[in-house]
Amino acid sequence: MDASVLTVRGLLWSVIMEGRRSARNHEGARAKARKAGIASAGYKETCQVADDVLDAPAGFAKEQLQSFVERIERLEEEKKAIADDIKDVFAEAKGNGFDVKALRAILKLRKEDEDARKELDAIVELYCQALGIYL
Repeated sequence: MDASVLTVRGLLWSVIMEGRRSARNHEGARAKARKAGIASAGYKETCQVADDVLDAPAGFAKEQLQSFVERIERLEEEKKAIADDIKDVFAEAKGNGFDVKALRAILKLRKEDEDARKELDAIVELYCQALGIYL
């Protein structure tokens, strides 16, 4: 199993366990506050949010969280595969005598909006003329 998958699963487990500990601590703190008659507005708001989370079906939050994690893991795998494919294409281009830095520059230019690129080129040309650099 991939190390990143193990790390994400470990993180998921720690989040679940922390939620269980927080729920127990929340109940204890709320009981102490009631006994002492100390319940500030901020604490009440925090309690309400925590109560809403505790009242939600436990399996739903866990399933939803697990679904998000699995989708992200799958997308990360796809992203890695695509990055490897791009790397292979650059290696192939280099093997055929093309300059990889120039290819990257062309890709960067093609991503830009044509009007924005023309505007930038005009400004660069103006600055070069002002400095006595002629292209």
